[in-house]
Amino acid sequence: MGEQLPNRWWGWGTPRRPQELPSAARELLRERLGVEQPAAPAVDPEAIEVPEPEPLPEAIAAAVGDEQVRTGRIARLRHAAGKSYPDLIRMRDGAPEALADGVVSPANSAELAAVLEACARERVAVIPFGGGTSVVGGVTPLRGEHGRAISLDLGRMRAVEVDPLSLVARLGPGLPGPEAERRLRERGFVLGHYPQSFERATIGGFAATRSAGQASSGYGRFDSLVTAVSMVAPAGRLSTRETPHSAAGPALRELVLGSEGVLGVIDEVAVRVRPVPASRRYEGWMAPSFAEGMQTFRRLAQADALPDVLRLSDESETSVSTAISGIGKAARAAFDTYLKLRRRHHGCLMICGWEGEPERVASRAAATARMLRRDGAIALGGAPGRSWLHGRYRGPYLRDLLIDAGAMVETLETAHSWTRLSELYAAVGGAIGAAMETQGTPGLVLCHVSHVYRDGASLYFTWICAARQGAEIEQWRAIKSAACEAIVGAEGTITHHHAVGTDHSPYMKAEISELGVEALRALKGRLDPAGVMNPGKLLPPG
Repeated sequence: MGEQLPNRWWGWGTPRRPQELPSAARELLRERLGVEQPAAPAVDPEAIEVPEPEPLPEAIAAAVGDEQVRTGRIARLRHAAGKSYPDLIRMRDGAPEALADGVVSPANSAELAAVLEACARERVAVIPFGGGTSVVGGVTPLRGEHGRAISLDLGRMRAVEVDPLSLVARLGPGLPGPEAERRLRERGFVLGHYPQSFERATIGGFAATRSAGQASSGYGRFDSLVTAVSMVAPAGRLSTRETPHSAAGPALRELVLGSEGVLGVIDEVAVRVRPVPASRRYEGWMAPSFAEGMQTFRRLAQADALPDVLRLSDESETSVSTAISGIGKAARAAFDTYLKLRRRHHGCLMICGWEGEPERVASRAAATARMLRRDGAIALGGAPGRSWLHGRYRGPYLRDLLIDAGAMVETLETAHSWTRLSELYAAVGGAIGAAMETQGTPGLVLCHVSHVYRDGASLYFTWICAARQGAEIEQWRAIKSAACEAIVGAEGTITHHHAVGTDHSPYMKAEISELGVEALRALKGRLDPAGVMNPGKLLPPG
């Protein structure tokens, strides 16, 4: 049998355990957001008109083998988009923004170099593809000024080598997160990088987007875990030494990390690993307010007392997540009574998690608890922490269900210093709310803090409103643009961990200055003279 599309093929996919939208969530959509009409059914993929591909240079098949150049409709549809809201809507409607002419799968660096050489010579656009989880348009197969395009699937490049003495692992770019962790655990180690896209995203994608996982406070963002990196570009190979530190000029490693396939293709990453933790402890707490919770997080960071996982939901997110948690009415009533008695009925949920040796976990948790109690937080026990840990990857599946129900749900993230974090929170939340009102679809704006530093923190926003069926992308663009303009106006970063892609590229001049953009263009000109690498991403138009 040939390739087939999975159930819910247009979205994140079908979870191992079937899910339904909780009745409380359906009630919230209907009563608070006016979502009455479910979305039209997704188009049957067999009904999608897929144009015939342009013929690809014979040198590509010669490099990887005929069987590793797939030009069938299913392979091309599977590689047509990432997982942003516009991606999902276009795919659901059977109208992908672009299709590659073929999907090419090299097995090693030599085959990869031969493919890039052929594409540069023949002017074929190359779009690197790992898990396809980009939420900013990073893997859309745009051709730019080129007449043909390939999606470069790195799934065959899955090597794992471990140096147990140095605690360093060399990983292939096509390794999915779960497989990387499984193979490392077989050797007694963990990477500890768990973004919400963990189930599908790959090592190469983590590196190319400067990903940040949910345990970043303890394990570090992915870029901080990388000790060396190698990239194959059309102009040749760029690699850095595997040393703990070097003072040899500007760090070229940092130019490769976050380059999003625009300069070349990452073919190997050396990362710092740790022994498998012997103990894990996750707890829930309730802060008096979002503002007070953020100050507590600041004090924890500046006292070097951060848990490995640290998350704070604002009042709106706490209320909504509690309402749709799926717990029974009796249990919810008892929980509400407890919060009222402790004067935290309108508080903000915190999740704290620690991993490591049991004695160390216990002492760190006790130190954190003292600071939380001093700042007025109350303990909720282990159940909320375990519930969060169990459902930490549910968000994308829930988004699919909400889209089916007729809602728009989208996320964006940013970060700022502690001095200006509250300003950024108010500006972005206000801009999203006003834009939804202008679109005639008032909705909910939710936010949480999930990545904390000594000098500041990230803000992760979610908005939910009724989708204007037939005009969803125009509606999304108006709201997203308003949020991005607010971020730029408050001088926050346009992206903390979702990368740039096409969605954020217009704001890169504000992020790194006009001269910075020119420097990136010059670097691209040297590494990719024909301009075939991932057109339209990272660099602003023009």
